[in-house]
Amino acid sequence: MTEQEIREKIQSHTHFAPPAKLKMVTDTSEFMSIQAGDILELEGRLYLVRGEEMEGRFGLDGEPKFWVKKAIDLENGQPKVIKLVFHETFLMRLGEYDIRCLRSPTKESRILDKVRHHPHFMQGFTIPDQVGNPVRVIDKIQGVRFYDFIHNIDMGHEEYFHDLFPSVFTNIVMCISAINDLHNLGDVHGDIRNDHIFIERGTKTYKWIDFDYMYEWAENPYGVDLFGLGNILMFTIGKGFHNVPELKKNQALYSDILASLTANDVSLFFSHRIINLRKLFPYIPQDLNEVLMHFSQGAEVFYETTSELLEDLQACGYYVDRQMAAGSGT
Repeated sequence: MTEQEIREKIQSHTHFAPPAKLKMVTDTSEFMSIQAGDILELEGRLYLVRGEEMEGRFGLDGEPKFWVKKAIDLENGQPKVIKLVFHETFLMRLGEYDIRCLRSPTKESRILDKVRHHPHFMQGFTIPDQVGNPVRVIDKIQGVRFYDFIHNIDMGHEEYFHDLFPSVFTNIVMCISAINDLHNLGDVHGDIRNDHIFIERGTKTYKWIDFDYMYEWAENPYGVDLFGLGNILMFTIGKGFHNVPELKKNQALYSDILASLTANDVSLFFSHRIINLRKLFPYIPQDLNEVLMHFSQGAEVFYETTSELLEDLQACGYYVDRQMAAGSGT
């Protein structure tokens, strides 16, 4: 493609004048130097960089992820997310365990191949740049983060639980089933969080994103994923998280609950979060609450596989749907 043709493509797909000087990038190793207006050339395919995606991790909201670029495919004008190579390692504390986690671009490339056409995973492919870096080209999901969707629901918990929760619960069970599919393929998501599910605007399909993390935990190779799913269930059932410090701010209202809290009532993953939600919302069915209790500090039995978790959730799903059909609030 000639420079004039590239300029015409840019103007056609963006309705903005192209930069005065085109900067073509074939080596993405120095991702910090790649700026909006640059063009990534990957095996003859051209992508116009439009900026950086923002961090959704809590406490870092709004921070740019310089290795993750917003882009436009100049062939067809489709929006893309371009993920460049970035390595990091950190320790995660889970109960008494320190678990080593690391970011692996090649692992995400492998999973993109495995979940191709799966409706509940982001879709994309990998193209090596000129020096062999695995650049992942992801279809941009037009929609909302599940985390934001729940927080933007303008109703109290009881109304949410009886009116909206059953449909949300069904979609989350489908997401967990998708993780079970991935585990059956011998891989893990690695970074299961409430902001790593997107709800696609047009189809309302819930989709997993960002699976470039992996972890080393010999005791249970799928354990970190499972505890991440427990955290998502706690968030979904509770319509957000309910933290001990927040209850203490309303001591007069929650004094009896605070006095009764034990290790059985809080999350193993996040010790300040109440996971025994029936103490706050007694209309939550006992069997659904019992699923959550497998993720508490006081749990004696943990889920070892996603299929075990799914079996219990599917039973709870029938219970919730049946109660809804009967118009019952218990």
